[in-house]
Parts: sequence; structure tokens; C-alpha cells
Amino acid sequence: MAAVQQPSTERREEIEANLADVGGAVQRSSSANSTHPPRLVAVSKYKPASDILAAYNRGQRHFGENYVQELCEKAAELPSDISWHFIGRLQSNKCKALAAISNLWAVETIDSEAKARKLNDAWESAGHPHALNVFIQVNTSDEENKGGVEQHQVEGVARAIAEECKKLCLLGLMTIGSVEGSHQRPNPDFLRLCQLRDDLNAKLGLNLELSMGMSDDFEHALELGATNVRVGSRIFGSRAPKALQ
Repeated sequence: MAAVQQPSTERREEIEANLADVGGAVQRSSSANSTHPPRLVAVSKYKPASDILAAYNRGQRHFGENYVQELCEKAAELPSDISWHFIGRLQSNKCKALAAISNLWAVETIDSEAKARKLNDAWESAGHPHALNVFIQVNTSDEENKGGVEQHQVEGVARAIAEECKKLCLLGLMTIGSVEGSHQRPNPDFLRLCQLRDDLNAKLGLNLELSMGMSDDFEHALELGATNVRVGSRIFGSRAPKALQ
């Protein structure tokens, strides 16, 4: 692991305060969900390694990245006990690169049976002794340009992972949801994901988690039973635009 530049005192204190605020909200909801205590994933897309290290030094271990190259670079630079989540759109030709990350904890954006099989094969070829956690991303808002499995296809993808992909552990369902839905209470996208989870649990004998909720609505998601929330700007501040490499 290469030496990572330390953040400035001001920046460190800012991240620590934000993390305490968000983490406290997640912790307070844990008593309401004893089956799956909620997990905070700090979304560090476009943020320097020094920012991640500031959160890491305050005990945060789960971090999420959207781009494979950025994730690979940060995983090589930062402590090996970080649990990385890939939360960007999954491309089949990137599965091998993802599988090379030994401390990749989860891929949250499985959106087809074919990609699940491709990731399963890559993870097996990499020789990891444990299965890789995955979430099925669901297009709960039925938007044409939104990533994720259509709602009527979720059961088929879940069965394929459970029955054919022995190197993948189906951990749960994930949604991003629509902008319109994020302003409604209760959020209809979250409600649909909850119903899909309940249906799959009953049909397939599973015990699935729910990855839903981001900086603007994670507290509401927790109220509806989210077990995995992905929070970026509330911890690290807004992101500056950056050209993808």
C-alpha cells in the first residue's frame, strides 16, 4: 500500500463531523431492524484517497465507487481491510478487473443473468476462497434510461444467481429510484423494492437485504427498512465534475 497524503486538519474535521451525523442516524435506526442492522456505505466517487482515509480513521469501513478504474486505483492505495462496494453500471468487460480486487465486498448493480454469470466466472478465475456479495439492481421507476432489471425479470435473475452462480452470494436488491419518487412520502420506489423483496423471500426461501437511499433520502429509506444506504455528499460534500478516465 502506497503512502496516502493526509487531509488538512480543516478537511478532516469536516468529514469527521459529517460522518458522525450520518452514522448517528444510521445507528439510531438499527434497533428497528434486528435481522439486518443497517450498513452505511460512504460513496467516495471523485474524492481523493485522503478524504477516504479521514473517514477510515474514524472507523468507517464500507466505501462505494462508481467507476472501475477509480476503484482499482484506490483499492491499491488504501488499507486492505476496507470493504469496497461497486455501485456503478456494470459492464461485462470490466468483470475481470473488478474480480482482481481482493477486498471487493459487494457489487450492487447486477442487472442481467448474463452479467451475473460473467462476474461469477471472473471471481472464480481470480481464485478467491469466498463468494462475492451481490445485489440485483431493480428499475423500480420503469424509466427507459434507468439501469437495472425490469421488475418482472427480478425473479429470473435471482434464481440464476442462487442456482447457477456458486461464487456469488445474493445479498439483496438495490434501487436508485426516480427524482420524482424521492420527493414523495412514502417513496413509491422504496415501497416497490420492499414488495419485491418480500415476494422473493417467500418464493425462493431467501432473506434479502434492501440497498436504497442516498444523501437526500437515506433516513426515509431507513424508516422503510433499508439495510444498506449509500451516502456521498452528506459525508464528503458535493463533487466537482471530472472527466472519466
